[in-house]
Amino acid sequence: MTSENPSFLKFWAPRYWFVWLVYGWMHASVLLPLSWQLAAGRLLGRCLSVALYPKRRIADRNLEVCFPELSKGERKRLRIRHFESIGMAVAEMAMGWFGSEAVIRDHVTINGSEHLLKALEKGRGVILFSAHFTTYEFGFPAFKLLCPDICGMYRDQRNEMWNLIMQQGRGRSISELFPKNSVRAMVRALNRNAAVWYAPDQSYRRKYSALVPFFDEPAMTNTATSRIAAATGAAVLTYFCRRLPGGTQYVIDIGPAPEGVPTNDLVADTTRLMKGLEDYIRGCPDQYCWIHQRFKDRPPPLPDIYRSGT
Repeated sequence: MTSENPSFLKFWAPRYWFVWLVYGWMHASVLLPLSWQLAAGRLLGRCLSVALYPKRRIADRNLEVCFPELSKGERKRLRIRHFESIGMAVAEMAMGWFGSEAVIRDHVTINGSEHLLKALEKGRGVILFSAHFTTYEFGFPAFKLLCPDICGMYRDQRNEMWNLIMQQGRGRSISELFPKNSVRAMVRALNRNAAVWYAPDQSYRRKYSALVPFFDEPAMTNTATSRIAAATGAAVLTYFCRRLPGGTQYVIDIGPAPEGVPTNDLVADTTRLMKGLEDYIRGCPDQYCWIHQRFKDRPPPLPDIYRSGT
């Protein structure tokens, strides 16, 4: 393992020992049948639900705000399924990074490939408007057969070794990774007619951010998608991946370009894109990332929904 990755040789300090265990487990677990991996993941998720109380509370608040029509008991059951999905995401990540690509392709169906191929024919690149679902690492080995030049942004991790593992794992399916908010690198990729996986669905309070409804609740949101599309001429397609109920099959759904996007109204464009994301989430609500503080950093007088007593 280290002979193939000489840069790993420096990671022998105690702070890296747990990462070594995770790294070894990821390589070993992918040798098991996928159904066994997912079963272990569900068990892990239930344990995480107990151990990670702060994350559980965030998920509860998000679900309360986004699904007020559900009873308290229904939201609790949804939260339990969500943590099971988080546990399964660990297995799906290991498979996506280190597992058999042939096995993954046998378990993934791609819908809407015609939209991608039609967009790529124009030669201006494609922005794959996506989101943080627990399954998103699993589908790239299947998707790269359809589009070999796929790029994506990443967020640097505090642990240097984990950063390297992440880049190595994603690098076998993604042709170029560039740091989060590196718009210039994204534009260069689009100019060479690449497809760029772009997930601007989490809380964002920098340039080109605005309050945009998410499940009818205002949330600070990145509005740059349509601006980048307008500047480059790239097509904007939706790209979501979900796990089908009761088994080990997955679907990647590539949607057509939303009519009229981009326009000069970044907020209106983003609102339309986020509404499409909401509709998709409702079809697999347990698989969306509810442990993220989606409604943080909102300006007054909007309340902080994550503060105790709100």
